[in-house]
Amino acid sequence: MANGRTDEIFTPAIGLVSLLPNIRHEWIILEPAYGQGHLAKLLTDAGLAVVGYAGFDFLVDEPPKFDCVITNPPYSKKVQFLSRCYELGKPFALLMPLTALEGKARGELYKKYGIELIIPNKRINFIMPNGGSSSWFQAVWFTHGLGLPAQLNFFDVSSVKFEPEAKNRMV
Repeated sequence: MANGRTDEIFTPAIGLVSLLPNIRHEWIILEPAYGQGHLAKLLTDAGLAVVGYAGFDFLVDEPPKFDCVITNPPYSKKVQFLSRCYELGKPFALLMPLTALEGKARGELYKKYGIELIIPNKRINFIMPNGGSSSWFQAVWFTHGLGLPAQLNFFDVSSVKFEPEAKNRMV
């Protein structure tokens, strides 16, 4: 819990559609905020090799062999996850609120190492443990080392087709 609210907010498939075209399929993906495995399953379903497991402490433990970090980190630990990703020196993509651009510590990291954003044109309705909605904030992919064409990359989510009977699955 952070400030009385849970950090357990799960990523639906629509949250990945703007990121996947920028990920190399030969990469081994580290999902360090594994939790119940929601994001890891989506990445695996997209044909990516994923390492990560419940109980892994990304901020302390030595990670298994990997090529890129992709995660929806606990928002109460945004600075720590961002700092650890830069420290590891590999490409990463962190799904965080757009307001993660704010803050002195994050600003210093962005200035020192650089940052690129993938910005969907609509809010992601995260899967909440209590079944509520979370689409009151804009979430974007904060990336580094992916070789994106620009620092700000806008993505039209409406161009993606979904199976009507499976809201959280990509086609």
